[in-house]
Order: sequence, then C-alpha cells, then structure tokens
Amino acid sequence: MATRIQTRGRLSRPTRNALLTAHIIVSVGLLGDSAGFLAVAIRRAVTTDPELAAAALKLLNMFALVFGIPLSFAALITGTIQAIGSGWGLLRYPWVTTKLLLIVSVILVGAFVLQPALDSPGPGGDAPLIVGSGYDVAALALATGLGVFKPGRPRHTRNRP
Repeated sequence: MATRIQTRGRLSRPTRNALLTAHIIVSVGLLGDSAGFLAVAIRRAVTTDPELAAAALKLLNMFALVFGIPLSFAALITGTIQAIGSGWGLLRYPWVTTKLLLIVSVILVGAFVLQPALDSPGPGGDAPLIVGSGYDVAALALATGLGVFKPGRPRHTRNRP
C-alpha cells in the first residue's frame, strides 16, 4: 500500500485510517502474545515435569521469534508514522511520547531480559521470564489505555451546530 501524503506533510484520511487500523491490530496482537508468553512462563515455572518444561521453553522461543519481535517493531513503526503523519506529533503530547517510550521499553526488555533467559535457562531462570513478560503486559495495557483516553488532549473549542 503506497502512502499518500498531502501537501502539508500530513497523511490523507484514508491512509491515516488504514495505518491506525494496522497499528491497533499489531499492538493488540503484541499484547496477546505477551499475555500468552506470561502464561506459558508461569506454567513452566511451576511444573515438575522436565519434558513439559522443555516444551514450554520451545514454545516461549516461538512466541518471541514468530510474534514478539515482528509485532514489537511493527507497533513501533506504525505508531511512529501515525504520530508524525498526523496532528499529534511524536513528542508534542506527553501521552504520545509515553506510548513511544513504553514500546521501546518492551523491545529492550525483550532483548536484554527475556532473550538471555531463553538462551540459557537454568535454576531460577524462570523469574526473568515471568517478571519481564509481566512488565510487557502491564506496559502494553497502559499504552492501550493512553491511546484510548489521550490524557491532556486539547479540547476543540469550535461551536458545532
């Protein structure tokens, strides 16, 4: 899909709507992936069955590689383009900046907490998986709420008939 940009540097309404739809889809998908990752990490932590623990680790790696990484970057890219191509701007409103920081933090937690724990699991190695994915779920839920409520959003003052 080619992106049309109007002369003022803003995305056209159909392009904005398509991009917003894509952003919501990948962001909700990432939240679901993170919640599923957390559930499997908790199940792995409480099992005494070594075969189940090994299978859970393989599943967690699949969650990370097939869904987590692509959806994280897709959410970052679609959100950034949406912010820059609309009137919101990327750093103009605190709620947009906070959403940006939250998705970047989710990517960093994945790279520096979750992936190392997946690469070399050991005794007590499940704690970083649970804490990291718990953080991701909370951060993504907060970002979703910010996108819905838009705190600090300017009020329109024009009179409407």
